[in-house]
Amino acid sequence: MKTDYFKLTFSSLSNNEAFARSAVGVYALRLNPSLSEISDIKTAVSEAVTNSIVHGYPDTVGEIVLEGYVDGDMLHINVFDEGVGIENLNEALEPFYTTKGEDERSGMGFTIMKSFMDEVNVISEKGKGTKVYMLKKLGIDAK
Repeated sequence: MKTDYFKLTFSSLSNNEAFARSAVGVYALRLNPSLSEISDIKTAVSEAVTNSIVHGYPDTVGEIVLEGYVDGDMLHINVFDEGVGIENLNEALEPFYTTKGEDERSGMGFTIMKSFMDEVNVISEKGKGTKVYMLKKLGIDAK
């Protein structure tokens, strides 16, 4: 059983991306991460939440769940939505792939998450939403 965790639910509005970044940053601070680690974590969360806002709920406001927990020296961060899902996940995980080219999206969201976290796993089903599981090993013995 997870004993050291948080779970937040918020609407898929763009101003909530900053809220999610801040919440994760505050949670991770108590584990004494380096400035680089905290920046990496916040950047990855920002990308995951932004993907849910822009791609998960393109024409509506929905619900995003952000949760995190500690397991030894590992910080687990998960971002879930029940939006439109990803039709072709393998294609979406490729660098520069975007369905929003007209909005000047870079298509680098998953690539950025993978470069800043130690592990990123994505599960998505068209019409049922997307789940992003991220893991960051911290340079200390978190308890």
